[in-house]
Order: sequence, then C-alpha cells, then structure tokens
Amino acid sequence: MSGDDRFDEGRFRRAARLTLSGWAVGLVVTALVVWSPDVLFGYRSPTLHLVVDSVDACVALLVAYLLAGRFVRRRRLQDLLLAQSLVLLAVAGSGMSWVTGSLSGDREGSLDVWLPLALRFIGAILVVAAVLVSPNRETPSKSGLWTVTVPVAVVILVSLVMWAGRFQLPVALDGSADAATQPMLLAVHPLFLAVQSAAALCFFVASIAFTRRAADRDDPLLRWLGPACALAAFARVNYALFPSLYTDWFYTGDLLRTGFYVVLLIGASLEIKQYWDAYSRLAVLEDRRRLSRELHDGVIQELALLRMEGCSLPPGTPAKNRILAACDRSLDEARAAVYALGRGGDEPLGFVLRRTARELAQRYRVRVDTEVDDSIEASAEQQQHALLRITREAVANGVRHGLAENLSVRLSRDGCRRQLIIEDDGKGFDIAGATGVNAGYGLISMRDRARTLPGSLDITSRAGEGSVVTVTW
Repeated sequence: MSGDDRFDEGRFRRAARLTLSGWAVGLVVTALVVWSPDVLFGYRSPTLHLVVDSVDACVALLVAYLLAGRFVRRRRLQDLLLAQSLVLLAVAGSGMSWVTGSLSGDREGSLDVWLPLALRFIGAILVVAAVLVSPNRETPSKSGLWTVTVPVAVVILVSLVMWAGRFQLPVALDGSADAATQPMLLAVHPLFLAVQSAAALCFFVASIAFTRRAADRDDPLLRWLGPACALAAFARVNYALFPSLYTDWFYTGDLLRTGFYVVLLIGASLEIKQYWDAYSRLAVLEDRRRLSRELHDGVIQELALLRMEGCSLPPGTPAKNRILAACDRSLDEARAAVYALGRGGDEPLGFVLRRTARELAQRYRVRVDTEVDDSIEASAEQQQHALLRITREAVANGVRHGLAENLSVRLSRDGCRRQLIIEDDGKGFDIAGATGVNAGYGLISMRDRARTLPGSLDITSRAGEGSVVTVTW
C-alpha cells in the first residue's frame, strides 16, 4: 500500500459530509412527493426528457473517458468497471426507449421499457462490483478498448435476447396511465419494481462503500462518487413509485438522476484540475532537472578545472590558498544548487539530512555523526532547503575556519518547537568579532535563512572548544 493509500480520518469526514448531503437531498425529495399532498412537481415535455437524457449521456461518457485514461495508466480493475458501467448507463439513456418503442410497434411499455431497464440494472451491478473489488487489484491488460468493447457486447447480447422474445415480454407499465402525478405501485409489473429496487440497493451499497474508500486515497472523483450514488439510488426509488422515465413527464426521479450526473461532473472537473496540476508540477520538475544537468556538466566541470589549475601553482604563490578556497566554496555552492534543482522535493527531512551529512563527510574528509528524529518534517520545500543550506554552511565553516575533524548534526524537539544543532570540535572563534559589523556573508546568510523558517539562529563558541550552531523553529 502506497503512502496515499491509507485511511485518513480527515478525508473520511469530508467524504462523509458530502455523502450525507446526497442522502439528505434524496430523502427530502422522496418524502415530500410521497407524504405531502401539497407538493406536486411534474412537467409534461418530451423535448425536456430528450435534452436531459442527452446531457446525462454526455456527462457519463466524459467521466467514462477519464476513468478509461486512469485504467490505461494504472491498470486497476475498479477504474475499468466504473468506466464500463457509465458507458452502459449512457447507452441506456441516449434515446434507447424511443428507438425500441419504434421497433416494438403497438406493444408500448414492453421492449421499450425492459431493454433500457436491463442495461441500467447491469450498469448498477458494475458500479457496486467496482467498489467491492480490491482497489489495488490489476488486470492483465491495460487496453482502453476494454472500456467500450465489453459494454457494446453487453448491449448487443441483451438487445438480441430481448428482441427474440419481444412478444413474450410482459407490459411493464401502462403508458396511458398518469405515471408522473400519482404512485404507480399497482399499475406496473412486479418484476419492474423488483429490478428498480435491486438497482437502488446496488447504488445505496456503492454510496456507503465509496465513502469509506475515499478515506484511503486522495482521489477527488472517488470522493464525489458517494453522494452521486446516493442520488442515483433515490432516483431508482422514485422511478419505482413514479416511472416518469418511460413517459412524457419530467418528475422527481428524473431530477435526482440528473443530480447524479451533475455530482459526477463536479468530481470529473476536480479530476481534470488535479491532472493539470500534476502535469504542471511535472513540467517544472523536468525543467529543474534539465538545469541541474546543465550546471553539473558545465559550471561544475569548469570550477573543477580551475581548482586543478590552482593546485599546479608554485607552493609559495600568495594567492594560491585563496584561489583554492574560493574554488572549494564555489564547487560547494554549485553542488548544492544541483542537488536542490534535481530532487523531487518530497523526500523526508531526516532522510535528506543524513544524505547531506554523508556527502559533507566525504567532501571534507571529516567525521559527521547524525542523530535525527524522523517524525520531524519540513512544512514546505523552501523550509527544507533553508535547513540544508544552514547545515552545509555550518559544517563548511567548522572545517575551513575551525579545522574541525569531528562534527555532529542533530534534529530533535524542544517542547513544541524543533531544533537543528550542528556541533564541531574545532578551535572555535570570537563570536563578538564574527557577528558584528564585520560579520561574514556566511553567518549573515544563515541568520536570514533561519528567519524565513520562521525561526532563530544561535551560535556559541569558545576558544579551543569548538562551535555550536542551533536553529530553532
């Protein structure tokens, strides 16, 4: 299980609030139309039905396309089943009733009802199957064609079976009855009620399970599937009471079904936003790595050449030591820049400090011990960068100016605050002289970086006893 695939109570609370909102809306709408005789919502318009069906189908296909892309990238069975279910729901809602009604002749209320109902029921089964399978279960193939070929095969098979037995199909509901202004429990076939109830149960289960799964992964689309499935479940309950889906009336079931697709669209838009944010971060990271390679292959190589030339100067040359020291500082700065540009920015602070200590020990041929509390994290990439630069500067000063041979880097907690301590066994220095008006750029830089944490920097040193640099934030 990856770092993002673990239960998070905060994510669960956010997902639960959304799902409870979906349940509340469905319950209120259903209760009003069932128990309140004063509430009558019905609009007779075949055109509105066609427009809403088309919009719903387009949203379903859009989300199915996003899920197909996720399936190609991750090869997870959950994404495949969800995409296939949405393709089936889109096909069932894209004029299927009108087409089958034209083919079935005078047997209105039979094939034109049973075929879309069967496809929607299979879609509901696939939705609950998607949430019940293991979220990390993979498929052997990752071809995106599976998201289309299987639903098309199901549509063709179910259509052929029902067309062959169209004359044996019972009439699901009486099209002449007022299916939008009064409950139709006694006017529809019992099998119709059973299928709608089973589909509603599938969506209810999916709503609860998706909410629980949303706590395991930071997935915006998964988070919005909980309330969406709740609305879809109550839409099936309303269709069992008022089968307006198969009439010229636009009623509460149609309203809740459209709510299902609207919530899906919200989740899809967040999914798209997350994708583009990740794409932007990847582009920035690639550019940083390119700059890192350029620095490593260009500037660092030239500085190394300058140092080699400086080493070849005669031993008595006055500027030789200053040139070599300047080259060492420049190489250290360049390598730090290469490291900062090349890393991804998501490594733990303790891990990065240990690696930096090893690099500094190898570079200066000294011993650097580390004692790190791994529970301490940097709250931002800039904060981690500032702490690493302070560590590098403190170690470099201890080796170059204090002639230290043993150093230690400690990361610990002091009550509710955090501390980074760099200590060396060098010869020490005069703090008053080094931190006054004649303070070097290195000490000024460390103090400025400590303030940006925000925090403070404290330096203690005594002649012959080394130095201690403490950063508190």
